[in-house]
Amino acid sequence: MNIEKIAKLIIEKFPRDLKIKDPFYVLISTILSQRSKDENTEIATKNLFGKYKNSKELSKAQPNELYELIKPAGLYRQKADRIIKISKILEKKYNGKVPNTLEELLKLPGVGRKTANIVLYISFGKPALAVDTHVHRISNRLGWVKTKTPEDTEFELMKLLPKELWGPLNGAMVEFGKNVCKPVKPDCKNCPLEKYCNWEGKK
Repeated sequence: MNIEKIAKLIIEKFPRDLKIKDPFYVLISTILSQRSKDENTEIATKNLFGKYKNSKELSKAQPNELYELIKPAGLYRQKADRIIKISKILEKKYNGKVPNTLEELLKLPGVGRKTANIVLYISFGKPALAVDTHVHRISNRLGWVKTKTPEDTEFELMKLLPKELWGPLNGAMVEFGKNVCKPVKPDCKNCPLEKYCNWEGKK
C-alpha cells in the first residue's frame, strides 16, 4: 500500500473534529499547547478565555494576571508574555484580526511553522501541514521519511502527499500517536497499520 493510501487510512481511523475554529482562539490555544499535554492545554485555554474574550482584552492585561489561569499548561510566565505581546501586535497592526498567511503568522512572537500551519488549516481552511512530535515520530517509524527535525519532516511529507491530506493528517496522527503509536511502548498488536509498518522496534 502506498503512502497516500496509508495516510487516508490514518485519517479515516483516527478523525479529530475540532469544533472551535475562531482564529484567535486556535492561535492562543496552540501556543498554550507547546510542551503541554492536551488535557492541561484544555484547562488553561478554558481558564484564559473564561476571563478574556479577545485580543483587545488581552492586550490590556499584565502577564502576572494570566499566570494562575494558564499555569496548568506549563511555562506559564513565558506563555503569558507571548500571549500579551501577540494580542498587542494584532490590535496595533492587524485591527484585532489574526493574519491568514504563513509569512505574517511567523512574525508573531512564539509562533513557529507548526502553530502557523494549524491556524491556517483549522481557521482558514488552507492546505497546511502541521508537523508536531507525533507526526514526526510516526512518519519516521513508518519509513515514509528519514528526517532529524519536524521541519524537515514537513517539507518531505509535502512532496509525498497531496495537499488535501496535509491538514487532516496532523489531527489524525495526534490521535493515533496518543492512543496507539505512542512514544514509549506503542500498542503494535492493536495497530491498524501493523502490516504496513517496518519499524525495527516493532513487537
